Amino acid sequence: MPNPISGAVTGPTSNPLASVDTIIEGLAQVGYIASRKIATALFMAGHLQKPVLVEGSAGVGKTELALATATMLDLPLIRMQCYEGLDEAKALYEWKYGKQLLYTQILKDHMGEALRDAPTMAQAMDRLHDMGDLFFSEPFLEPRPLLKALRQEGGAVLLIDEIDKSDEAFEAFLLEVLSAYQVSVPELGVVRAIVPPIVFLTSNNVRDLGDALKRRCLHLHIPLPDAALEERIVASRVPGVERRLTKALVGFVQSLRTMDLRKSPSISETVDWARVLMLLNADTLDADLVRETLNVLLKFEQDIEAVEPQIAELVRQPAAVG
Repeated sequence: MPNPISGAVTGPTSNPLASVDTIIEGLAQVGYIASRKIATALFMAGHLQKPVLVEGSAGVGKTELALATATMLDLPLIRMQCYEGLDEAKALYEWKYGKQLLYTQILKDHMGEALRDAPTMAQAMDRLHDMGDLFFSEPFLEPRPLLKALRQEGGAVLLIDEIDKSDEAFEAFLLEVLSAYQVSVPELGVVRAIVPPIVFLTSNNVRDLGDALKRRCLHLHIPLPDAALEERIVASRVPGVERRLTKALVGFVQSLRTMDLRKSPSISETVDWARVLMLLNADTLDADLVRETLNVLLKFEQDIEAVEPQIAELVRQPAAVG
């Protein structure tokens, strides 16, 4: 079997990260249409063992790239959702306080028996100290996403989602994990990855990330796709949509993105709209149908009000181009 993370082949099975073309094909088989730029970043990440910082507007497929990679490599996906106030305890490990409390009560009930044969106070204190250390040992440890990813014997895909929503202190805490694939647990020592995970960090650019974090990562920006790529994505994610309808709905969405809207539709919203049109048994795009389903694409009423007077014209444009 190959190690899909290190790229070392130890058997007849081909390595899914062997080349950029192999990655494009492999991701397509699990429903993710990747550009050459995306596949190249994943190829470098697998062979150089470097994290990938994936930036781009919401809905362009940043999180989906990690999901598809885990599926393609047949590896567990371990996801850590970032938010303001996220700290080491939630990301790395916690102690099972309930279990510790229960065992403390049991120890208290048997304290006299345990210390009965200790001839001196010093020996009694040493024995109590040894008992205390047991409460901060492996059986009482509750691993969180970072520690789980490092401990996966066959490797994993670690998704650190929306890193820009965490604060700078947490970003600094990540540096050891991202550079050496290890973490320091005071009670247990240094925990090193058995197999370094493939790491994706996603950012919607809510805030600027530090230079130290960026230096440790490969940078990948996923833009909104052109019409040809978006048609391929829709065809892959919503099988059964007629080519004519796919071309029309993608053309309409592409036109919306040229307008001054508060929020332009993303790829995920294009796919959702295609599914809605399939649900409604539509085979063509007309102004009334668009008007009834426009809320799938646009999430702000002011955008809907701005687009509605132009719907008839926008629907005609893709047809004219096609």
